[in-house]
Amino acid sequence: MAEAIPPRVRFWCMAAAASCLLPLLLQLPTGLAWTLAATAAFGMIVVRPWPTVLRLVLLALLGGYVLVSHGYSLGRDTGCAMLASLLALKPYETRDLRDANSLLGFSLFAPFTAFLQDQGPLVLGLSLPAMGLLLVALSVLAEQRPGAPVPVVGRTRLRSVGLAVLMAVPLALAGFWLFPRLASPLWGMPENAMGRTGLGERMTPDEWVEMFADDRPALRVRFEDREPRRQDLYWRGQVLWEFDGQSWNRGMPFVEGRALRVDAGADIYRYQATLEPTDRPYLVTLDLPLQAPDPGRLGADMSVTTDQPVTSLLQYSGISTVQGIHDVPLDPLEMRRALSLPRGFNPRMRALAERWRQEAAGDDVAVVRRALDWIGAEFSYSLTVPPAGRHSVDDFLFETRVGFCQHFSSAFANLMRGAGIPSRVVLGYAGGYRNPYGGYWVVRSMDAHAWTEVWLRGRGWVRVDPTAAVHPARILDTVEDLARSEALMPETFAPLRDMGDWLRRNWNDLVVSFDAARQASLLRPLGISRADTWQLVTAFSIGAGLALD
Repeated sequence: MAEAIPPRVRFWCMAAAASCLLPLLLQLPTGLAWTLAATAAFGMIVVRPWPTVLRLVLLALLGGYVLVSHGYSLGRDTGCAMLASLLALKPYETRDLRDANSLLGFSLFAPFTAFLQDQGPLVLGLSLPAMGLLLVALSVLAEQRPGAPVPVVGRTRLRSVGLAVLMAVPLALAGFWLFPRLASPLWGMPENAMGRTGLGERMTPDEWVEMFADDRPALRVRFEDREPRRQDLYWRGQVLWEFDGQSWNRGMPFVEGRALRVDAGADIYRYQATLEPTDRPYLVTLDLPLQAPDPGRLGADMSVTTDQPVTSLLQYSGISTVQGIHDVPLDPLEMRRALSLPRGFNPRMRALAERWRQEAAGDDVAVVRRALDWIGAEFSYSLTVPPAGRHSVDDFLFETRVGFCQHFSSAFANLMRGAGIPSRVVLGYAGGYRNPYGGYWVVRSMDAHAWTEVWLRGRGWVRVDPTAAVHPARILDTVEDLARSEALMPETFAPLRDMGDWLRRNWNDLVVSFDAARQASLLRPLGISRADTWQLVTAFSIGAGLALD
């Protein structure tokens, strides 16, 4: 019969497993993370293992919760959550020393999995002591013998484990800086089940409310010399062309960009951007981009796309203008799609738009101004919106007259198309806040925004933000109000938040963004402008030898 685990040994094993699970739990949805934490804690406290049937039932319940919380999608997020669930259940079958070794071996995967989700200093700061506790627990298990006294965890053991870790650090640093890196991963990483920024190739009104309560950074930008005014900070993402009655989607295939006409006095801004992983193939740029940042391609609609989804932190340089004129003629396909409306939807909007077109006598600018004046006089801004029916635009324009940017941009684009004015919806971000410690702008998920572009003769595509036309007295609640209600970050702790983000940005620049291209330039002080693989292998061998000496 296998030897039972002594209580003291069990304590160290469970402490090591819990510390390994913690950095992974921080990457999961809040409700799921708390559920798994409670499940693991109960299993670690209850010494007696559960029957197999009960463990299978608990596994089915947690597995179902994981799938529901991730929208029944399989991907990196779902896989990481499932591994956390299995580790949380492992204590329920830990009976003897063999099970304890299995638990610790399984626990090793949790910190590594957490790094798939986030490579920040917090994950590293939690993973290092977890590895230390794991080494302590493994050393205790290695000395545990039947009938022998229980090994003691004292200063001697902690000192030996600490020395082992310190000896490994130089070798780890040599591997990080000098071991040859691939320009792309050795294997493909499945994209996350859910995009992290909420911006994609589809927009349905009412879907962004949860994202407005998310204050995580989506983009960090440092301008090289001067900065635009805050009201000019429109960050362009995707452009949506087709409306099916309920949702907008991109629709049109990628078409290479055509020349952008820029006024002689237009302000041109150069900046360095760091985009958080989106799992979508687009780059966010200051509106309007003058050229595509590497590795993107500039489309005819001035959106920047990439060949592969952005699955890791990405840095790129941008050059944009806030006064450029996108004055290009529309080809027949673009004209048809920029005017198309689904049949059988929103008859009241169509009738109003046709009447406005007749009364304007071909003056498109007058129609745009009339719509904006109507919004300013009678519409309200709120994140609490009643549900819409089949004719969602009619409901918004003639019944509720309350909504947020998705409702305003969608209804405005429909109204313009009904009046014969080509239009489209742009997804991106608006504004942001300037970090006073680092002198850069932070654009958060809660800054997500949708606006409209209309095509006017002689001017081309012109940005129109109908949400901004709402009179201040009619703003019922804001994203900031929602953030305060969710207690995301009280203003008292704003300096702490800014300092933490500044530290994270520098960590990203120093560690996370260290890629094959930067590694190849490490040997430049030695006269090697771009090191090849064998030169890096030689440098690594020397560094590893010195570390092990």
